[in-house]
Amino acid sequence: MRIPLDYYRILGLPIQATAEQLRQAHRDRTLQLPRREYSEGAIATRRHLIDEAHAILSNLEKRQDYDEGFLAKSYESEPESSEAIAEAAADSQSPSIEIQDRQLIGALLILQELGEYELVLRLGRPYLTSGSANLKDGKLGDPKIILSDIVLTVALACLELGREQWQQGQYENAAEALETGQELLLREGLFATVRGEIQSDLFKLRPYRILELLALPDETSTDRRQGLRLLQDMLRERGGIDGTGNDQSGLSIDDFLRFIQQLRGYLTAEEQQGLFEEEARRPSAVATYLAVYALMARGFAQQQPALIRRAKLMLMKLGSRQDVHLEQAVCSLLLGQTEEASRALELSQEYEPLAFIRENSQDAPDLLPGLCLYAERWLQDEVFPHFRDLSKQKVALKDYFANEHVQEYLEELPIEPEAAELSAIGGRQPAAYASNGRSSPGNQVYASGRAATATLSTEARSTGNLVSMPAAERLSQLSPEGSLRSEAPPTGAGRPRATLDRPRGELNNGYRIPDAEDLPPRRVDGISKPRRKSRLSLPLMLLGVLAVGALGFLLIRGLRALTGQSSANQLLVQLDEPVISIPEETPTSPLSGEMNQETAQRVLEFWLSTKKEAMGESHVATKLDQILIDPKLTEWRTASEEAKRDGMHVTYEHTIRADSAEVNVSDPKQAIVMATASETRNYYKGSDRYDTQTDGNLKVRYTLVLQDNQWRIKDWQVQ
Repeated sequence: MRIPLDYYRILGLPIQATAEQLRQAHRDRTLQLPRREYSEGAIATRRHLIDEAHAILSNLEKRQDYDEGFLAKSYESEPESSEAIAEAAADSQSPSIEIQDRQLIGALLILQELGEYELVLRLGRPYLTSGSANLKDGKLGDPKIILSDIVLTVALACLELGREQWQQGQYENAAEALETGQELLLREGLFATVRGEIQSDLFKLRPYRILELLALPDETSTDRRQGLRLLQDMLRERGGIDGTGNDQSGLSIDDFLRFIQQLRGYLTAEEQQGLFEEEARRPSAVATYLAVYALMARGFAQQQPALIRRAKLMLMKLGSRQDVHLEQAVCSLLLGQTEEASRALELSQEYEPLAFIRENSQDAPDLLPGLCLYAERWLQDEVFPHFRDLSKQKVALKDYFANEHVQEYLEELPIEPEAAELSAIGGRQPAAYASNGRSSPGNQVYASGRAATATLSTEARSTGNLVSMPAAERLSQLSPEGSLRSEAPPTGAGRPRATLDRPRGELNNGYRIPDAEDLPPRRVDGISKPRRKSRLSLPLMLLGVLAVGALGFLLIRGLRALTGQSSANQLLVQLDEPVISIPEETPTSPLSGEMNQETAQRVLEFWLSTKKEAMGESHVATKLDQILIDPKLTEWRTASEEAKRDGMHVTYEHTIRADSAEVNVSDPKQAIVMATASETRNYYKGSDRYDTQTDGNLKVRYTLVLQDNQWRIKDWQVQ
């Protein structure tokens, strides 16, 4: 049969290769053995093809004849794809060689080593159990052994093809290749170790697949649902967003929280609501907070205040342990509960937002103008950007409150039970931030409400980062138990601690939030009416506040300063900059393996090759520590350095044969190898040879030590 290979490719050389390059390539290809799982027959046929290529190209006459035919089959019309190459395998115009049937597995091994993974799949699949080619006739060798070798080669091709596509950012294609290899091994019941490698890659690939699938357009709903299913699988295996389970992705708790923050921009408000409300039931404080954002975003954007009421009730669960009063104030405002909004502001320790609110409420009887402006900017800058369906939508409170459905719902909204619950919370300071300035383990939820869902920064947009999360105080400081590791600021450092004994309505800085009784009476049809204790009339009060705010109050620049951006907290999972290192194919080391004559032969040949480089004209001694340990390592490093310093070098001609290899019974990490060696040494000073010495048929006793799964030479004695 003909195979789309040529002798130059088998050795990995160009057609212009010199005789020395041919010898070096042959030696290197011989030392680089396939995986141990291959049968001895597969390794032997591969070696035979390498030897054959070297024999043809090393013979001047045979090489000239081969080159004439090779050049006649010009590469100018070489097919672009591996599939086209396979189809052209028997084409006389394509570079190919004739091989025996029993050499097929060796050819597949070489093609795989050359990175022709798709070609390996095409040529190997017909011989699998489900294929059309017949192995039972024995033409390729023992059917059982050959099937095993072909299955291994095809599975490894799937593994390497998957890794290649992973590196190229083709995550779903990579998953398809890996799953194909895994299914093959499962069906054949072979090579559990390789199957484990493939499964490990699939686990690590999963976050990238999720991002790729969720980023697809809305019309690809099936693929996007697959992305959500993969995400739910990860959440289940981890035990939730802030869980400590192992999903085998390699992401730590902090990494996974940042990953969740990153993917939010690819989910709609409805998708996030469904996902995070479900996760909040575990329970999960992080999921609860993210569900609040989704409910508020949907409730405001779709003018469904019932969703905002649900968000407010969820915040109450968090409010017993952490300062989320600003969010509660915004919820109360959007529900028309102005007094409750004022009480929530009173309890908040977020002093920069409060300063913004006060600054934009100057000359007003209360803080409602500033709160309206803050809520509008907060929704626009910090909430909406994290939803794919809302990121470009404009926020306008006046449109929300002018909606007839919203007005009807808010007018019918009962004061109880949420108002009473908020009043009860307002009557005492949560112990987590009002007792001694320290938080008890498991009680904190977040250190700053806005940091968890901060918007994209200008820098992140300009540099192309998918999502960049500022500070991440809330999401990045979770302990393995799901609670924060940070402490509340002590009194006098940063923010002052809230106290229990100050008068109600008075802030620590001396400002006072007015009660409803402090506000001037509203007028209806020219008649002064007392204010309702629970809620002001929305159309007359809130819309009026918005109008005044639009005319009389200036926006201050940079609500983003409330959530200062930190490059140190950028997301660790990005499509263009993966956090997880993708494994690359690494050839089996010639120094590894069970100690026997074959392994010993490889070790000795590697040592002689390394000695040539260390003592040669270039004095390359970098490989000495790969084959030697002290005392020989220091001895030969010194010899190489002195020769280089003195302008001297040595060339060698070697033959060596490992006669026996015995592992120390009491210490399996030591072995004795007996070898027969011959050596010719040519000594040079500069370019002038001044001496030649030859030693023949030496009997040498080598002492080997196993370090880091590599056999190294410690010492030797000539017998």
